[in-house]
Amino acid sequence: MISNNPALSRFLESYGIILVVLVMMAILYATQPATFLSATNLSNILKQNAYPAMLALGMFVVIITAGIDLSVGSVLGLSIICLAVADKAGVPWPIVLLIGPLVGTACGLVNGLGYTLLKLPHPFIMTLGTLNIARGLTSLISQAPISGLQPEVRFAGQKVFDFGIFLPPAGVPFSFFLVIICAVGLWFFLNRTNMGRHIFAIGGNPQAARVSGIDVDRVLVYVYAICGFFAGLAALLLAGRTDSGFPLAGIGNELDAIAAVIIGGASFFGGRGTVLGVLAGVLIMGLLRNGLNLNNISPFWQQILIGLIIIIAVYIDVLRRRAATRK
Repeated sequence: MISNNPALSRFLESYGIILVVLVMMAILYATQPATFLSATNLSNILKQNAYPAMLALGMFVVIITAGIDLSVGSVLGLSIICLAVADKAGVPWPIVLLIGPLVGTACGLVNGLGYTLLKLPHPFIMTLGTLNIARGLTSLISQAPISGLQPEVRFAGQKVFDFGIFLPPAGVPFSFFLVIICAVGLWFFLNRTNMGRHIFAIGGNPQAARVSGIDVDRVLVYVYAICGFFAGLAALLLAGRTDSGFPLAGIGNELDAIAAVIIGGASFFGGRGTVLGVLAGVLIMGLLRNGLNLNNISPFWQQILIGLIIIIAVYIDVLRRRAATRK
């Protein structure tokens, strides 16, 4: 019936993921009515999922091109240690705020240039190498957490605005607004600029993109630099929230970022996906973890359920691709 109703199909394609979020919220409210909608819990959900959202936004740009970046978690770790070391060394806070994004962007450029100049068969290889290099550099710089950051550095991760009339009344984290600003900026970049259209074109058909005159290698370098930039921003948010830089930061976060993008409706085959879907994917994972914690369910079940969701999301993507090829 759905396939015979184009309007309904388009609606579900665009907003089905939002319906999933609303259903999850309704279920969590039904199971934990006194806790789930509490001001503290809602504020914590927004704050805890800010830096994963930044990672997912960067990963989204890469996945649009049918690529992958396995290094974002390690890049986050390297960025957070670099900014923490600079902070403790007395570097002025405006410069400290820039260090995370700059380190992340530099790592992204290494990924992009290495992948394109070395003509590697897949970005998996380059980013897997960078994952290990960045993690090793992080441990060489510091093997212990560095805490006690400047108040201005903590601002992005800890500042909460209490508007009173808005949910949650306990306050809306500044990091939430920063994620929204970055998401809107990324949406504009991908949908309203030539570079953004080229990124989607490469994901749809890289050979056709080359024939049409697009400098595919140059665009891919920008793509991985953007991904690294978002990883550096994520490091800044995490450093602010935890008031520290620690060498184990970001371990496994690359898998969460990939999962959020795929759950949000992007395709591993490239060329499709939306920023709204990515944010919804992050929220679905955040709500899942929050709900399991509220119901005192083992965190190991989180890994199992998220793994199952990823498999289902990719399978749906495969079915969608098969259906499209038959038309």
